[in-house]
Amino acid sequence: MDLFDKITKNFGPIGQHYEWSHGYFSFPKLEGEIGPRMLFNGREHLIWSLNNYLGLANHPEIREVDAQAAADFGLAYPMGARMMSGNSLHHEELEQDLATFVGKEDAFLLNYGYQGMVSIIDALLDRNDVVVYDAESHACIVDGVRLHLGKRFVYRHNDLESCEKQLARASKLASASGGSVLLITEGVFGMSGAQGHLKKIAALKKQYGFRMLVDDAHGFGTMGPTGAGTHEAQDCIADVDIYFGTFAKSMAGIGAFVASTREVVTYLRYNMRSQTFAKSLPMPMVIGLKKRFELLKSSPELRGKLWNIALALQSGLRERGFDIGATNTMVTPVFLKGDLNEATALTRDLRETHGVFCSIVVYPVIPKGLIELRLIPTAVHTEEDVAYTLDAFTAISEKLNAGYYRQAVSLQSE
Repeated sequence: MDLFDKITKNFGPIGQHYEWSHGYFSFPKLEGEIGPRMLFNGREHLIWSLNNYLGLANHPEIREVDAQAAADFGLAYPMGARMMSGNSLHHEELEQDLATFVGKEDAFLLNYGYQGMVSIIDALLDRNDVVVYDAESHACIVDGVRLHLGKRFVYRHNDLESCEKQLARASKLASASGGSVLLITEGVFGMSGAQGHLKKIAALKKQYGFRMLVDDAHGFGTMGPTGAGTHEAQDCIADVDIYFGTFAKSMAGIGAFVASTREVVTYLRYNMRSQTFAKSLPMPMVIGLKKRFELLKSSPELRGKLWNIALALQSGLRERGFDIGATNTMVTPVFLKGDLNEATALTRDLRETHGVFCSIVVYPVIPKGLIELRLIPTAVHTEEDVAYTLDAFTAISEKLNAGYYRQAVSLQSE
């Protein structure tokens, strides 16, 4: 079969819907200044879908630093990969500051979060090693594990009994092959909002002899007394062997970092192919990240505002009878019962009638018969935004329960 014939006959589980979803449900365009209110399809909407947790995306001090750094250096400097010609004092200073903040000896800047995690897994493991990971891990972990040439075991999401069972299997197998065991989990699971059981998993290390890698993309800057992450929130900083954080969320930038012992980070610096053969992060972004990091550390009131909004939103949803799952972080899922047709009709009503924009998740990401609307609160949302959204959700829930969205779809198809 011709390659093009094959792919045009199967666009994949999400792509199969592109003809009616593109531009509205998938690849929507949000326009205007980044914030709680932006334009969608030419109309202002209340936005709950941006991981701008601390509201730094349009912070005036950051905008000023970004602009000045671009004027001073342009977007090309430094040229080349870090190992060859793309290193700078600014890169190294940011790395050391990040390492200190998250409680590790050293850190390494990465161009992107997704490719960074895939490359970390690739660099750490050989075919004799065994990896154990949570079933609801982010795609970057899943894809990195799929590329692993050795054995892999997955445990039920946040299920410690299942986790220990897989660790026992992995430990036995690694012992026989002369390999090692790496456990990978997340600090904050981005879909459910649940924290990974970092401290409880770490308590199994002595028995099963594994190392732990934690993806804390959503936890860095939001969790813990200082915002250092979920490992700080759970008082297990030393037990996390390798800590991974991204800049795309609380820092409102791009890129990521990995932190560990000096020896492990040195190894990763010289063995992560995604960094060795990729251009260095541009200087304006690095200098901008330094400013973002400075504000993250020096402005705890931003984290306080985030949590005030998140808790108000979550308590309001619970009081109105909504199922928000097991979230114990700022990520706020709302689970409703319905099929794909009802999900699309409901989401369109939420946007067109109420002007509320949030992410929609359906099968195959979650089980059939469920609809997830994911809300991302930020420090720049207001209590008025929360109150308006609660009323909007109550209105669409009543319609859903009354069968309105089934009828609407039926009428459209006639």
